[in-house]
Amino acid sequence: MAMKLLTLLLFSVLVSLSSATFRTKVGVNYGTLGNNLPKPSKSVELIKSIKAGRVKLYSPDPEILKALKGTDLQVSIMVPNQLISNISTNQTLANEWVHTNFIAYYPETLIRYILVGNEVLSYMSEADKKTWLDLVPAMRKIQFALKTYGIRKVKVGTTLAMDALESSFPPSNGTFRSDIVLPVMKPLLEFLKKTKSFYFVDCYPYFAWSQSYKTVSLDYALFKGGVNYTDPVSGLTYTNLLDQMLDSVHFAMKRLGYPDVRIWIAETGWPNGGDIDEIGANVYNAATYNRNLVKRLNATPPIGTPAMPGAVLPTFIFALYNENQKPGPGTERHWGLFYPNGSNVYPIDLTGETPISSYPPLPPPKNNKPYEGKIWCVVARGANMTQLGSAMAYACGQGNGTCAAIQPGGKCYKPNLLILHASYAFSSYWAHFRSQGATCYFNGLAVQTTKDPSYGSCKYPSVTLT
Repeated sequence: MAMKLLTLLLFSVLVSLSSATFRTKVGVNYGTLGNNLPKPSKSVELIKSIKAGRVKLYSPDPEILKALKGTDLQVSIMVPNQLISNISTNQTLANEWVHTNFIAYYPETLIRYILVGNEVLSYMSEADKKTWLDLVPAMRKIQFALKTYGIRKVKVGTTLAMDALESSFPPSNGTFRSDIVLPVMKPLLEFLKKTKSFYFVDCYPYFAWSQSYKTVSLDYALFKGGVNYTDPVSGLTYTNLLDQMLDSVHFAMKRLGYPDVRIWIAETGWPNGGDIDEIGANVYNAATYNRNLVKRLNATPPIGTPAMPGAVLPTFIFALYNENQKPGPGTERHWGLFYPNGSNVYPIDLTGETPISSYPPLPPPKNNKPYEGKIWCVVARGANMTQLGSAMAYACGQGNGTCAAIQPGGKCYKPNLLILHASYAFSSYWAHFRSQGATCYFNGLAVQTTKDPSYGSCKYPSVTLT
C-alpha cells in the first residue's frame, strides 16, 4: 500500500510538470447512449485519430477506463447525480467511490478530473433542489478522499448548463439565478477558487442561435466573421456568440467576487442532423462550427474572450458519436464526430493543425431557414412492432380526444391495423402537445415526415409550421 501511495505521489508531480507542455486544449465527450456503438478499444482508436488531447466520460465505465490505460489521453470521470446526496454526508462512501473508480485505474489511466454530477442545477423538482444543497458538500468529500490517497493534482468540479444564469445579455449583465446564488453558487465558487479548479460550463451557441435565429446571425454563431456586437455597458466588442456566452458566465462570477475562477468548456458543439422542425442542424454547420472552434482554441498565443483576453479555455467537444438512444428531439441523437460504424461524419483535427481549406467539400446546408408546411409524426421504418402497443397507449392516455378517431366506429378505425393506429396516435399526440414540449420520438419508434399519411376519410392531425 505504501509503495502504491509513493507511486501515485511521484506520478502526480510528473503529470503537473508535463501538463505545461501539453499541446492540444481540445478533447471530446464520450457518451454511450447507443445500442450500436463500437467497443471501447475501437473508440479509443477513433479518439486518437482526431488527435484529441482529453476525453470526458459520463460515468467511470470500467471497460472504457481499461481501454484508456497506457494512452496519453487526459481523462475526466463523473460521479452520477443520484449519488451526490449520499456522498455529501458520508466520507467513507466518498473514499470508497474514489478507491473503486479512480485509484483502481490511476496512474496507468490518466484520470485528471472528477466531475461531481452533470447539470445538477438544471433539474427543478423538490428532490432535485435537495441535491443542489448537497452538491458542494459532496465535492468537498471527494476532494478529501483524494487527499487521503495522496492525490493533490486532480481537480474536482461539476458541470453546469447556461441555465444557471438568470441573465446573460448583454454579457456584462451576467447574473446567476436568485434561487441558487447564495445557497449554491457562492460556496461552489469559493471551493473552486480554494482548490484552483475550474468552472465547467456546457455552452451551446446552437441553442441560443436556433431560438433567436431571426435576430442572431448564423455567421456570428459559426465564427465566420463579418458580424460584431458591442456590449453597451462594458464597451467590449464580440465577434462570435460563444465568446458572448462565456463572458456572461465570467461577469456572473465577477459579480459575486470571483473573477479569477477559470472557465472550462465542458460541452460545446453543433448538431449534424435533426428533425424536420429543427433549424440549422446539418453537417455543414456542425463541421464549420467545430473546425473554427478548434482553430480558435489552439491559437498561439491564446485568444481568450473580450473579457478574458489571453485566457486558455480547455474544451470538450460534444460528442464522439451520434447516440441513437438519447431521448428528446432529433438533434439529441446527432452531435457526433463519428457515426456508430466508426466513419467520420466529417473529418476534423482537434489540434487545429490541419488547414480548414484542405478538408474535402461539405454537403450544402438545406435547413438554415425554418421549414414551412405541415409535418406528421408516424411509425419509423424498422420500428419494433412489439413496443408499438404500449407507446400508442401512452399517446392515447394523454386525453384531449387524442385517439378518438381510431376507436371502433371512428373515421380512422378501419383498417384495424396496429401500424396505422399507432401512426395516427403519434401524430395526434404530437399535434396536441408539441407546444407543451412533446416530441416525435417515442423511444425511437416514431419519425417526422412531410408526406401526408391520411387516407380516405381518415385525416391525420399535423403540425403546421409557418
